[in-house]
Amino acid sequence: MIILGIETSCDETSAALVRDGRTILSNVIHTQEVHQKFGGVVPEVASRNHVIKIFEVLDAVEKEAGMPLHEADAIAVTQGPGLVGALLIGVNTAKGLAYVWNKPLVPVHHVEAHLYANMLHFGDLPFPFLGLIVSGGHTHLVLVRSPREYQLVGQTRDDAVGEAFDKVAKMLGLGYPGGPVVDRLAAQGDEDALEFPVPVPRDNPLDFSFSGLKTAVRTMIASDPAVRKEDVCASFQKTAVLALTRRVDLFFSSEKPYPLVIAGGVAANSRVRKEFASLAGRYGVPLFIPPPRLCTDNAAMVAALGGDLFREGAFLEGEALLSLNATSSLAFV
Repeated sequence: MIILGIETSCDETSAALVRDGRTILSNVIHTQEVHQKFGGVVPEVASRNHVIKIFEVLDAVEKEAGMPLHEADAIAVTQGPGLVGALLIGVNTAKGLAYVWNKPLVPVHHVEAHLYANMLHFGDLPFPFLGLIVSGGHTHLVLVRSPREYQLVGQTRDDAVGEAFDKVAKMLGLGYPGGPVVDRLAAQGDEDALEFPVPVPRDNPLDFSFSGLKTAVRTMIASDPAVRKEDVCASFQKTAVLALTRRVDLFFSSEKPYPLVIAGGVAANSRVRKEFASLAGRYGVPLFIPPPRLCTDNAAMVAALGGDLFREGAFLEGEALLSLNATSSLAFV
């Protein structure tokens, strides 16, 4: 079984072919560098660039995999959440191809698909497991009891952790995307030079909040413009990752330890990998984090999840698939 995956939820235009939900035949990702000059993703610009690049990316997948795309058994596409204009490009492309080729169409949830990036690298994961999805748009802590059985344990009350990295980078004039450059400069700084708060929502200490951390960084920079950027990055990164590990630590100590699965763009961060490896070792549980290329938005993870959904019969066929629409705030659980 081969699934063609399409992903256009933000500023990556991606398509992939995946066999049996676990083997990548081709995974092409085009990142829109045009947003660097704006210091962040401009939704309308992202949509226009998806229109320009989507068929170029599909052609590249076909060439790399060495098989015609129309020979895929089904098409999986990110339905949401994400930027609605960007999502529509992928959804409408997938609908058109599925209708013309008479293929089943599988709608995929972007956040759930991030977890499947681990299955592309490690194979089937041991259920139940605790999943932490950390990206520019999402911070979710989810207990995954079995495929499609999710219990939301915690989520961000305001900003996602990846968005906080990008905004701190912007405050320091480091450009966009901010995550990689903050991680790089943090290695050259003193993480104890500055002290930032780790907010904890009172009614659910397993929820996350990063708006106060961003404000604290902004206030500190305004009060001392000569502060070393390396020290700001190191101290901020230490605090942001501590906010993540504390929630998992609290859950493990109050409930019980589970295999730990990290996913999303921020999972590529070196400190995230180091601290969660330490935490998992302390509790004696296996840790799963995909390679960096599978942490960011990509169509292989969409095709991997799509393959499982296709086997479960969760797909649209014929004229019924034409009613599928993009959903910017699609609920996860």
